[in-house]
Amino acid sequence: MIVTIGNTKGGVGKTTIAVNIAIARAISGRDVWLVDGDRQGTAQTSISIRSQAGHAPGIACATYSEGATLRTQVQQQASKFDDVIIDAGGRDSTALRAALVLSDVLLVPFQPRSFDVWALSDIASLVDEARSVRDGLRAYAVLNCADPGEASTDNAEAAAEVAQVPQFEYLPTPLRRRKAFSNAAGAGLSVLEIKPQDQKASSELNALISNIFGY
Repeated sequence: MIVTIGNTKGGVGKTTIAVNIAIARAISGRDVWLVDGDRQGTAQTSISIRSQAGHAPGIACATYSEGATLRTQVQQQASKFDDVIIDAGGRDSTALRAALVLSDVLLVPFQPRSFDVWALSDIASLVDEARSVRDGLRAYAVLNCADPGEASTDNAEAAAEVAQVPQFEYLPTPLRRRKAFSNAAGAGLSVLEIKPQDQKASSELNALISNIFGY
């Protein structure tokens, strides 16, 4: 399966989620390729840190920030892997547009802030374009850095706003504001690996993955 983690708005935690998902899938026995589609190369840096530290399983990773190159490489290499996770940069780029046409799933993280919710309309138009040339693209929106409280008004209001954007299915499996996610990704790890393990973060990641991959 090819899954793109993308949003035209920056600062929503795409790379942190992409790294955590890629490693979690590898831990479960999948052969995973993480594609960094951002010129900043943060996902590539995270996996390089992982490799240098000798953590297993190893994760294949490559950076293609230009759409034509990303499209060609993914088309040629995707069949060698069980899962391809594409971390697209936080803007409307050729890499993001190429990734959308290639992907089975688009996961759009957003934070419970007005600007993040408003920005969903921008990537919604890109979803429409991608679906016009590729059938079957599933587009999900998920709250990232959600307020910790189960009864958070901000979380509920943000979720309600997403329901007004028909291009997306809202996933009721938010990732809450926990240091474990960013700390893990910065060390080239997933929250499933860090010690001591944050059980709540691990449960949230596993719930999100179950929704994306359908089991």
